[in-house]
Amino acid sequence: MRECVTFYIDGKWVPPRHPKTLDVVNPATGTVNGHVAAGSADDVDDAVQAARRAFPTWSATTREARVAALERIADGLEARLDDMAAAITEEMGAPTWLARNTQAALGPRHFRSAAAILRTYEFEEDKGQARVLREPIGVCGLITPWNWPVHQMCAKVAPALAVGCTVVLKPSEIAPFSGQLLAEVIDAAGVPPGVFNLVHGEGPVVGTALAAHPGIDMVSITGSTRAGIEVARNAAQTVKRVHQELGGKSPNVVLDDADLAAAVTGNVNAVMMNSGQSCRAPTRMLVPNRLLDEACRIAKEAAETWTPGDPTADARMGPVISEAAWTKVQGLIEKGLAQGATLVTGGPGRPEGAGGGYFVRPTVFRDVTNDMAIAREEIFGPVLSIIGYETEDDAIALANDTEYGLGGYVQSRNIERARRVAGRIRAGYISINNAGLDISVPFGGYKQSGNGREFGEHAFGEFLELKSVLGYTPAG
Repeated sequence: MRECVTFYIDGKWVPPRHPKTLDVVNPATGTVNGHVAAGSADDVDDAVQAARRAFPTWSATTREARVAALERIADGLEARLDDMAAAITEEMGAPTWLARNTQAALGPRHFRSAAAILRTYEFEEDKGQARVLREPIGVCGLITPWNWPVHQMCAKVAPALAVGCTVVLKPSEIAPFSGQLLAEVIDAAGVPPGVFNLVHGEGPVVGTALAAHPGIDMVSITGSTRAGIEVARNAAQTVKRVHQELGGKSPNVVLDDADLAAAVTGNVNAVMMNSGQSCRAPTRMLVPNRLLDEACRIAKEAAETWTPGDPTADARMGPVISEAAWTKVQGLIEKGLAQGATLVTGGPGRPEGAGGGYFVRPTVFRDVTNDMAIAREEIFGPVLSIIGYETEDDAIALANDTEYGLGGYVQSRNIERARRVAGRIRAGYISINNAGLDISVPFGGYKQSGNGREFGEHAFGEFLELKSVLGYTPAG
């Protein structure tokens, strides 16, 4: 039983101002496996005040001092990789192989990347007689989700600290264990008091307080589009910067010259990994009508290798995060059937041997049209929709017929053709022939998938203000 009943504020572990705890449920069993303190606006205010006190000193530290701090945090995360992986499995159900090799491993990678960029990052440039300065924006409120908890926390915390900002982090209350461990690592790394603060709690309380607080200069959220809209609405009163990485319904355009087996198998694997709980997962696969039967055969075989089961054993797939999530996924599977989609594999109900866990059968639909709920809504479960098309232009029109624009995928043996199609997809992160994640290039979306970018040097810019000093270099 894990107890996350204190907050990390001003370099100390402190109890909440108004003691209240929430249950943390293990999604693989449906049983309570810990508790987390539910913060209040008062706790947020304490954390913000600590961050504001720390900002003048931290923002004035040398580049070398911040690089050293980032490297110490990365070292600490690597030293506790097994602890972090176990926490992730317990809190959100990622199988051990995924929790350790990908989920937890991404944390130190973000801090190493930020340190490498910081070593040579240009904070000043001259334009004629003026100098343009890039200065830390101030105190940042960071709101992160449960599906890739360490990855998302570190993708925000690392660049914010690198450029000289101070932060208040609110991890997901559904999956708080990894956030608690991150705070322990940062504390052990000797980061000065107030530079990093953590307050647990519910989004409508702690998230709202962060977004609305006049002492927060910027708020960054990764979450659903609905949550992003609420954050923006609460932040508007103080005209602070709002950075959003939100939902997705990513298309995968399989062209008629693609390696069909590799394209389809890669698509299925990308959807089923993490139990479909990835915002850029290619959940709409667009296939030429003449190849539809073969694509569905390959998809069925690939999906049926993703057997759900105990994430602490050798299962390839774990549960979805909660009973509410399970109910939502089941409802959309049922809606897909009711609206006329054909089931290729999977379907409603729990898989055999699921017990009390929130397991979903890996599901593939065909004969899906782009107006069906399963093609339009972010299901956030292991559900793939296969949609047929006639021409390349038809495929691109279908790909762009969505309110989202986070990810896109293109499959073709002709790299020039793949590049051309990628250029026509209205999304921020495009993968050609199943290319994997690259944290050195900007990640973010178009349309209702958010604004701004994470990863690499582009993430630095999100946490910086621009100042133009005219006459910096006098004429003559």
